Amino acid sequence: MEAAGALWQWQSRTDERRLLEILSYGLVGIGALSALLLCFLRMPYGRYFSRRFGYPVPARLAWTLQELPSLLVPLGLSLFSGAARLSEWPNRVLVALFIVHYAHRALIFPVLIRGGKPTPFIIFALALIFCVYNGYLQGRSLSNYAEYPSGWLKGPCFIVGFAGWLSGMAINIYSDHILRNLRKPGETGYKIPRGGLFEYVTGANFFGEILEWFGFALASCTFESAAFAICTLFILGSRAHHHHHTSHWGLAPCLGRLSAMVIQIIKMLSSC
Repeated sequence: MEAAGALWQWQSRTDERRLLEILSYGLVGIGALSALLLCFLRMPYGRYFSRRFGYPVPARLAWTLQELPSLLVPLGLSLFSGAARLSEWPNRVLVALFIVHYAHRALIFPVLIRGGKPTPFIIFALALIFCVYNGYLQGRSLSNYAEYPSGWLKGPCFIVGFAGWLSGMAINIYSDHILRNLRKPGETGYKIPRGGLFEYVTGANFFGEILEWFGFALASCTFESAAFAICTLFILGSRAHHHHHTSHWGLAPCLGRLSAMVIQIIKMLSSC
């Protein structure tokens, strides 16, 4: 009986490990598909808000509810699913980094919003599903499967990756602060943000989050975290480009940008 139980447990772990791998490929596919769609459609929220994509959900409520699964799912997996690897400090720290980001995104960022435009229900629902999906993927991988040597937290991958994660999060938070304070009370219309990395890039907030998740991927060195970083690059990179070149649309330019992005990703991964 004990041998049968051990065999069943091994088979279950193997099946779930395979599931996590498939979900990781799916995450990259979601990012690539989103980037392709964004060649033809503006993301319909914020300054591009459109009622064609469903009933408007108030900005603060939408941000809180859609981001909350990426906080609660890893916490639940860590506390209630027999997280086999959380006895190890590297896994604890890495799960904590993921949770810290989404604690800010779900609980602090929405409170700071100043009269933001609502989010169409379809976009809100897709974001909610994505956060459940990725919350499970990252949380389960780090709490139950990722294995690290005893000195991982002192090694170059974690140190450089953690620096990237921390720098990216700081850039993202500060850039959001600049965007919130663009207009004085009563002002309307679009204004070009100034200060911070906005002096060098149009989408400093997007750049910060991309840097943050690539840093996290380097600190984690898991297939799941790399897939999330690449997905983030596809989606936020496309959105940043649209902010900078809102008048340039069409299949050829977009395919060219996507091809260049994929080539850079392959070069980066092959050099690791």
